[in-house]
Amino acid sequence: MFTSFGKYILLLRLSFKRPEKFKVYWAEVMREMVSVGIGSLGIIAIISVFIGAATTIQVAFQLASPLVPLSIAGKISRDSNILEFSPTISSLVLAGRVGSNFASQIGTMRVTEQIDALEIMGVNAPGYLISPKIIAGVSMVPVLVIMSICLGITGGYIACLAGSEITPADYVAGVVDGFDGLTIRVALVKAVVFGFLIASICSYQGFYTSGGALEVGQSATRGVVYSCVMILFADLVITRLML
Repeated sequence: MFTSFGKYILLLRLSFKRPEKFKVYWAEVMREMVSVGIGSLGIIAIISVFIGAATTIQVAFQLASPLVPLSIAGKISRDSNILEFSPTISSLVLAGRVGSNFASQIGTMRVTEQIDALEIMGVNAPGYLISPKIIAGVSMVPVLVIMSICLGITGGYIACLAGSEITPADYVAGVVDGFDGLTIRVALVKAVVFGFLIASICSYQGFYTSGGALEVGQSATRGVVYSCVMILFADLVITRLML
Protein backbone atom coordinates (compact mmCIF):
# COMPACT_ATOMS: atom_id res chain seq x y z
CA MET A 1 0.00 0.00 0.00
CA PHE A 2 2.71 2.49 1.01
CA THR A 3 4.80 1.49 -2.00
CA SER A 4 1.91 2.16 -4.35
CA PHE A 5 1.20 5.50 -2.69
CA GLY A 6 4.86 6.49 -3.04
CA LYS A 7 4.87 5.55 -6.72
CA TYR A 8 1.67 7.56 -7.17
CA ILE A 9 3.22 10.69 -5.59
CA LEU A 10 6.41 10.35 -7.64
CA LEU A 11 4.39 9.91 -10.83
CA LEU A 12 2.45 13.10 -10.06
CA ARG A 13 5.74 14.92 -9.48
CA LEU A 14 7.06 13.79 -12.86
CA SER A 15 3.76 14.70 -14.51
CA PHE A 16 4.07 18.37 -13.59
CA LYS A 17 7.67 18.97 -14.53
CA ARG A 18 8.15 21.91 -16.88
CA PRO A 19 7.14 20.79 -20.41
CA GLU A 20 9.80 20.95 -23.08
CA LYS A 21 7.39 22.03 -25.84
CA PHE A 22 4.45 23.91 -24.39
CA LYS A 23 2.55 24.03 -27.71
CA VAL A 24 2.50 20.24 -27.92
CA TYR A 25 1.28 19.94 -24.34
CA TRP A 26 -1.36 22.62 -24.91
CA ALA A 27 -2.73 20.72 -27.91
CA GLU A 28 -3.01 17.59 -25.75
CA VAL A 29 -4.77 19.55 -23.00
CA MET A 30 -7.33 20.89 -25.48
CA ARG A 31 -7.93 17.42 -26.91
CA GLU A 32 -8.47 15.93 -23.46
CA MET A 33 -10.77 18.78 -22.42
CA VAL A 34 -12.95 18.12 -25.44
CA SER A 35 -12.97 14.40 -24.64
CA VAL A 36 -13.87 14.90 -20.98
CA GLY A 37 -16.24 17.85 -21.38
CA ILE A 38 -18.01 17.60 -24.71
CA GLY A 39 -17.90 13.81 -24.74
CA SER A 40 -19.66 13.59 -21.37
CA LEU A 41 -22.40 16.17 -21.92
CA GLY A 42 -25.04 13.67 -23.01
CA ILE A 43 -24.78 11.18 -20.17
CA ILE A 44 -24.47 13.91 -17.52
CA ALA A 45 -27.52 15.74 -18.90
CA ILE A 46 -29.66 12.59 -18.90
CA ILE A 47 -28.84 11.44 -15.38
CA SER A 48 -29.12 14.99 -13.97
CA VAL A 49 -32.65 15.53 -15.27
CA PHE A 50 -33.85 12.13 -14.07
CA ILE A 51 -32.21 12.41 -10.63
CA GLY A 52 -33.58 15.92 -10.15
CA ALA A 53 -37.08 14.81 -11.09
CA ALA A 54 -36.98 11.68 -8.92
CA THR A 55 -35.60 13.59 -5.93
CA THR A 56 -38.34 16.20 -6.11
CA ILE A 57 -41.11 13.61 -6.35
CA GLN A 58 -39.76 11.57 -3.43
CA VAL A 59 -39.18 14.60 -1.19
CA ALA A 60 -42.67 15.94 -1.92
CA PHE A 61 -44.15 12.52 -1.15
CA GLN A 62 -42.30 12.29 2.19
CA LEU A 63 -43.40 15.81 3.18
CA ALA A 64 -47.08 15.25 2.38
CA SER A 65 -48.40 16.90 5.54
CA PRO A 66 -50.63 19.93 6.09
CA LEU A 67 -48.12 21.13 8.70
CA VAL A 68 -45.23 21.36 6.22
CA PRO A 69 -45.22 23.93 3.39
CA LEU A 70 -44.82 22.28 0.00
CA SER A 71 -42.14 24.82 -0.91
CA ILE A 72 -39.81 23.01 1.51
CA ALA A 73 -39.63 20.18 -1.05
CA GLY A 74 -38.11 22.57 -3.61
CA LYS A 75 -35.55 23.81 -1.09
CA ILE A 76 -34.51 20.31 -0.04
CA SER A 77 -34.33 19.16 -3.66
CA ARG A 78 -32.17 22.17 -4.57
CA ASP A 79 -29.67 21.67 -1.76
CA SER A 80 -29.54 17.90 -2.33
CA ASN A 81 -28.72 18.42 -5.99
CA ILE A 82 -26.11 21.10 -5.32
CA LEU A 83 -24.32 19.46 -2.40
CA GLU A 84 -24.51 15.76 -3.18
CA PHE A 85 -26.20 14.44 -6.27
CA SER A 86 -24.69 16.66 -8.95
CA PRO A 87 -21.02 16.59 -7.83
CA THR A 88 -20.88 13.05 -6.46
CA ILE A 89 -23.14 11.07 -8.78
CA SER A 90 -21.80 12.88 -11.84
CA SER A 91 -18.22 12.16 -10.77
CA LEU A 92 -18.98 8.49 -10.20
CA VAL A 93 -20.41 8.30 -13.72
CA LEU A 94 -17.38 10.16 -15.10
CA ALA A 95 -15.07 7.73 -13.31
CA GLY A 96 -16.66 4.94 -15.34
CA ARG A 97 -16.71 6.79 -18.63
CA VAL A 98 -13.58 8.97 -18.53
CA GLY A 99 -11.45 7.12 -16.00
CA SER A 100 -11.64 3.77 -17.78
CA ASN A 101 -10.72 5.50 -21.02
CA PHE A 102 -7.66 7.11 -19.42
CA ALA A 103 -6.47 3.86 -17.86
CA SER A 104 -6.99 1.73 -20.97
CA GLN A 105 -5.39 4.31 -23.27
CA ILE A 106 -2.22 4.66 -21.19
CA GLY A 107 -2.17 0.95 -20.38
CA THR A 108 -2.30 0.05 -24.06
CA MET A 109 0.59 2.41 -24.74
CA ARG A 110 2.55 0.74 -21.94
CA VAL A 111 2.06 -2.86 -23.08
CA THR A 112 2.79 -1.94 -26.72
CA GLU A 113 6.03 -0.20 -25.58
CA GLN A 114 4.97 3.22 -26.88
CA ILE A 115 5.78 4.77 -23.49
CA ASP A 116 9.24 3.19 -23.61
CA ALA A 117 9.74 4.72 -27.05
CA LEU A 118 8.79 8.17 -25.73
CA GLU A 119 11.28 7.85 -22.88
CA ILE A 120 14.03 6.73 -25.27
CA MET A 121 13.40 9.85 -27.35
CA GLY A 122 13.84 11.98 -24.24
CA VAL A 123 10.16 12.87 -23.84
CA ASN A 124 8.79 13.20 -20.31
CA ALA A 125 6.17 10.47 -20.72
CA PRO A 126 4.23 11.19 -17.50
CA GLY A 127 4.12 14.89 -18.33
CA TYR A 128 3.04 14.30 -21.91
CA LEU A 129 0.43 11.63 -21.16
CA ILE A 130 -0.86 12.34 -17.65
CA SER A 131 -0.70 16.09 -16.95
CA PRO A 132 -3.09 17.00 -19.84
CA LYS A 133 -5.60 14.49 -18.47
CA ILE A 134 -5.35 15.90 -14.94
CA ILE A 135 -5.71 19.48 -16.19
CA ALA A 136 -8.72 18.44 -18.27
CA GLY A 137 -10.31 16.68 -15.30
CA VAL A 138 -9.76 19.57 -12.90
CA SER A 139 -11.08 22.15 -15.37
CA MET A 140 -13.98 20.32 -17.05
CA VAL A 141 -15.56 18.37 -14.18
CA PRO A 142 -16.61 21.61 -12.40
CA VAL A 143 -18.20 22.81 -15.65
CA LEU A 144 -20.11 19.55 -15.95
CA VAL A 145 -21.18 19.76 -12.30
CA ILE A 146 -22.55 23.29 -12.77
CA MET A 147 -24.49 22.08 -15.80
CA SER A 148 -25.71 19.09 -13.80
CA ILE A 149 -26.98 21.35 -11.01
CA CYS A 150 -28.97 23.47 -13.45
CA LEU A 151 -30.42 20.45 -15.21
CA GLY A 152 -31.22 18.72 -11.92
CA ILE A 153 -33.25 21.70 -10.74
CA THR A 154 -34.89 21.87 -14.17
CA GLY A 155 -35.74 18.17 -13.93
CA GLY A 156 -37.46 18.84 -10.62
CA TYR A 157 -39.54 21.58 -12.24
CA ILE A 158 -40.51 19.24 -15.08
CA ALA A 159 -41.60 16.66 -12.49
CA CYS A 160 -43.83 19.31 -10.90
CA LEU A 161 -45.43 20.06 -14.26
CA ALA A 162 -46.06 16.38 -14.96
CA GLY A 163 -47.19 15.33 -11.47
CA SER A 164 -49.51 16.44 -8.71
CA GLU A 165 -47.29 16.09 -5.62
CA ILE A 166 -46.19 19.74 -5.69
CA THR A 167 -47.14 22.70 -7.87
CA PRO A 168 -44.51 24.45 -10.01
CA ALA A 169 -45.12 27.69 -8.09
CA ASP A 170 -44.38 26.03 -4.74
CA TYR A 171 -41.30 24.36 -6.19
CA VAL A 172 -39.87 27.62 -7.56
CA ALA A 173 -40.61 29.36 -4.27
CA GLY A 174 -38.64 26.69 -2.44
CA VAL A 175 -35.73 26.79 -4.89
CA VAL A 176 -35.19 30.54 -4.48
CA ASP A 177 -35.86 30.61 -0.73
CA GLY A 178 -32.84 30.93 1.58
CA PHE A 179 -30.22 30.20 -1.06
CA ASP A 180 -26.68 30.09 0.40
CA GLY A 181 -23.70 30.59 -1.89
CA LEU A 182 -21.65 28.30 0.36
CA THR A 183 -23.38 25.30 -1.18
CA ILE A 184 -22.09 26.25 -4.64
CA ARG A 185 -18.57 26.71 -3.30
CA VAL A 186 -18.68 23.30 -1.65
CA ALA A 187 -19.93 21.72 -4.88
CA LEU A 188 -17.13 23.34 -6.91
CA VAL A 189 -14.46 22.25 -4.41
CA LYS A 190 -15.81 18.71 -4.61
CA ALA A 191 -15.81 18.85 -8.41
CA VAL A 192 -12.17 19.98 -8.60
CA VAL A 193 -11.02 17.32 -6.13
CA PHE A 194 -13.06 14.59 -7.80
CA GLY A 195 -11.75 15.54 -11.25
CA PHE A 196 -8.18 15.34 -9.97
CA LEU A 197 -8.77 11.95 -8.32
CA ILE A 198 -10.38 10.43 -11.41
CA ALA A 199 -7.64 11.55 -13.80
CA SER A 200 -4.65 10.86 -11.56
CA ILE A 201 -5.70 7.49 -10.14
CA CYS A 202 -6.81 6.03 -13.47
CA SER A 203 -3.71 7.36 -15.24
CA TYR A 204 -1.53 5.83 -12.52
CA GLN A 205 -3.18 2.44 -12.96
CA GLY A 206 -2.70 2.61 -16.72
CA PHE A 207 0.91 3.82 -16.52
CA TYR A 208 2.05 0.87 -14.42
CA THR A 209 0.23 -1.78 -16.44
CA SER A 210 2.29 -4.83 -17.37
CA GLY A 211 1.42 -7.82 -19.51
CA GLY A 212 -1.09 -7.76 -22.34
CA ALA A 213 -4.68 -6.97 -23.24
CA LEU A 214 -6.08 -8.79 -20.20
CA GLU A 215 -3.97 -6.71 -17.83
CA VAL A 216 -5.08 -3.50 -19.57
CA GLY A 217 -8.69 -4.37 -18.79
CA GLN A 218 -7.79 -5.18 -15.19
CA SER A 219 -5.98 -1.86 -14.82
CA ALA A 220 -9.00 0.01 -16.16
CA THR A 221 -11.26 -1.82 -13.72
CA ARG A 222 -8.97 -1.08 -10.77
CA GLY A 223 -8.75 2.56 -11.80
CA VAL A 224 -12.53 2.95 -11.83
CA VAL A 225 -13.02 1.10 -8.53
CA TYR A 226 -10.28 2.99 -6.68
CA SER A 227 -11.49 6.30 -8.10
CA CYS A 228 -15.05 5.66 -6.93
CA VAL A 229 -13.87 4.71 -3.43
CA MET A 230 -11.67 7.81 -3.15
CA ILE A 231 -14.46 10.04 -4.49
CA LEU A 232 -16.79 8.85 -1.73
CA PHE A 233 -14.07 9.26 0.89
CA ALA A 234 -13.20 12.76 -0.32
CA ASP A 235 -16.91 13.61 -0.40
CA LEU A 236 -17.17 12.77 3.30
CA VAL A 237 -14.03 14.73 4.20
CA ILE A 238 -14.99 17.86 2.25
CA THR A 239 -18.53 17.79 3.63
CA ARG A 240 -17.22 17.46 7.18
CA LEU A 241 -14.70 20.29 6.77
CA MET A 242 -16.80 22.82 4.87
CA LEU A 243 -20.31 22.41 6.29
